[in-house]
Amino acid sequence: MRAMILAAGFGTRLWPLTLDRTKPAIPFLNKPLICYSLEYLSRVGIKEIVVNLHHKGESVRQALGDGQAFGVKIFYSEEEEILGTSGAMDHAKHLLMDDTFVVMNGKVVTDIDLDAAIATHRSRSAIATLVLKENLQRERFSKVLLNNAGNIEKFGAFPDPNNTSEAIPLMFTGIQILEPAIFSYIPPNQFSHSTTNVYPKAIADGQIVAAHISKGNWYELSTLARYLDISLEFLKKQNKNIICGLETKIAKSASVTESILWQRVTIEEGASLNQVIVGDDVNIPANARLNRVAIVRKDKCLEIEQGEVVGENVVVPLG
Repeated sequence: MRAMILAAGFGTRLWPLTLDRTKPAIPFLNKPLICYSLEYLSRVGIKEIVVNLHHKGESVRQALGDGQAFGVKIFYSEEEEILGTSGAMDHAKHLLMDDTFVVMNGKVVTDIDLDAAIATHRSRSAIATLVLKENLQRERFSKVLLNNAGNIEKFGAFPDPNNTSEAIPLMFTGIQILEPAIFSYIPPNQFSHSTTNVYPKAIADGQIVAAHISKGNWYELSTLARYLDISLEFLKKQNKNIICGLETKIAKSASVTESILWQRVTIEEGASLNQVIVGDDVNIPANARLNRVAIVRKDKCLEIEQGEVVGENVVVPLG
C-alpha cells in the first residue's frame, strides 16, 4: 500500500511564516511539520509515499530528501499549477493505481489508529473511507452528515459555534483510504477538490463512501493562532513554555514566555515577549514589548501582505 501526503498549498493563513517555505515545511517543535505525517505513515508500515509540491516545493525536498532517513521511499509529484486535493491525486495517478492507497494532509499531527480505519474501509467494501472526528468546539470545519448505515451522505456548512443545542457535528480530518476506482470520478487534468467535486458524485452514483469516526488525537496547524496554541499545548506536556531553534540567544534581562523562537533569533536586553512566534534570523531590539504576534525579517518579504513594519521586522497579529 502506498500513501500520498498533500503538501502543495500556499499556506496563506500562516503568512508570514510561509513566505520562504510551504506550510508543511514550517517547524513544529523544531522539526518540519510534514515529518510527523511521514513518520505516522511509516509506523503503520506504509513505506512508499507520494508527496505533491507546488509553492516553495524545495523546502519540502530539503526536509525529506529521498525518504531514506525515515525508512521510506518518496516519489515527488510536481504541480506547475495548484490542482486541489483530488486534482493532485489525478496528477499522481500513475503512482497510485495499483492498490488501495491512503491520502492525508501534510499539516497535521495525529495518533489516529490508521489500521482501524483501513479495517473499516475493507469491511464496508467502500470506494473511499474518510476518517472523521467529533468537532467538539464547533470550529470552522464543514459538517459531515451520515446515513443510517454509517456512511457519508453529504457535506454540510460550517457549524454554528453558538448553537450548543445541536448534536455535536462531525468533521473530516483529511485522512482518507481510497480505491483506484475513485479516479473514474476525478475530473482529469484540472483543479478539483475531493469533498466538492468527487465524493458527492461517487455517492450519487451509488458508491459507498464510508465514515470511520476516531477518538484519536488530531491537530491541524493551518492558522497562526492554531500553530502557536497547539505548539504551547505540546510544550506544556513537557513542562516548558518556550522552544528555541539553533543559535538562538536570549539576553539575561529579557523575558520570553509562551513563545516559539525559530533559528538564529536574538532577543536583546530588556525585551518582553509573550505568545510570540519569531522567524529565522530575527533580532528583537532592546526593551521591545510584544504580545501574541508573529515576527519575520522585513528583508525576506517581497511584499507586505498584512501586519506592519517595525524597524527591521514585519509584525503580524495572531488574531
